[in-house]
Amino acid sequence: MFKSYTIKDIAKALGLSTSTVSRALNGSYEIGTETKKLVLEYAEKINYRPNPIALSLKEQKSHSIGVVVCEVANNFFSQAINGIEFIAYNSGYHVIITQTHESSAREAANVQHLMSRHVDGLLISLSAETTDTSEYQYLHDKGFPIVFFDRIAQNVNTHRVTLNNFKGAFEATELLINNGFKNIAHITSTNNLLISRERFEGYKAALDKHGLTYHPEYTKYCDHGGMLIDEVETAVNLLMKLPNRPEAIFSTNDRITTSCIPILKRLGFRIPEDVALAGFTNSDVAESFDPPLTVVRQPAFMMGQLATEMLIKTIESKKPIYEYQTQQVETELIIRESSQKK
Repeated sequence: MFKSYTIKDIAKALGLSTSTVSRALNGSYEIGTETKKLVLEYAEKINYRPNPIALSLKEQKSHSIGVVVCEVANNFFSQAINGIEFIAYNSGYHVIITQTHESSAREAANVQHLMSRHVDGLLISLSAETTDTSEYQYLHDKGFPIVFFDRIAQNVNTHRVTLNNFKGAFEATELLINNGFKNIAHITSTNNLLISRERFEGYKAALDKHGLTYHPEYTKYCDHGGMLIDEVETAVNLLMKLPNRPEAIFSTNDRITTSCIPILKRLGFRIPEDVALAGFTNSDVAESFDPPLTVVRQPAFMMGQLATEMLIKTIESKKPIYEYQTQQVETELIIRESSQKK
């Protein structure tokens, strides 16, 4: 049966004080060579290993980072997490990942749990429901390291890693316009999220640039970010039943974009013959869809890396940090058959 030995056990066996044993194990110059040798040999004999939880309580550091995302199965977040882990593990930190499933209540519970685990810092991407960020402001005011990535809290002045959402949306919409489509619909996540508002502005700016009228009925919101297939199905149904139905759809997140293809096919619409499609997704199989999908791809792995580098630098800073930076990264438009005029 496995037995975990403590410093107290070593001290009792050797007739030494716990403080002497502790200093000997840490190589303190205050302890004589013979005593150090005695303690280290006995520790080796009983296979003593320091308790990392006890050490973290003593040092007030756990060498772990808490991550809060909407869903690990989301292509963007799974790739971002790979980037987070790459930097964290190479820097001596463990990663604890939690999912909100787009629920603000679950997000709050996840943060409380991570804080109870004594994480050294948090990497946060807000849930679709989250509007109250006062808890993050409270932690930030107390000097707790937080970095937001992708879905950021605008009013919490800390490090952020964002995407050029406006440009990504503008380029995808302009591509559809240049391919001859005029009635372009927009399916997006909740308006709570800054990224949704920025992508909407990019879509609208492309219409304005080319003298096309914006029709409010062409914009549909999925408040759970497409995690509920019914909300995407409802949005697509409403659009395709309009008297002047759209010729093309521009969608703004991974779940919504990849759900649109099977939904349109079930409704009997051919892509791109009946309706063209372009959207944000980091799906590795977008090229294998029928037809191959035109996508706005985000550098998710790099975003995860950048956010983690910022967080670890904050955690390990010897001085309080008062100046924070926002790093914005660029999207990549990958043009395939789904956005072509037939």
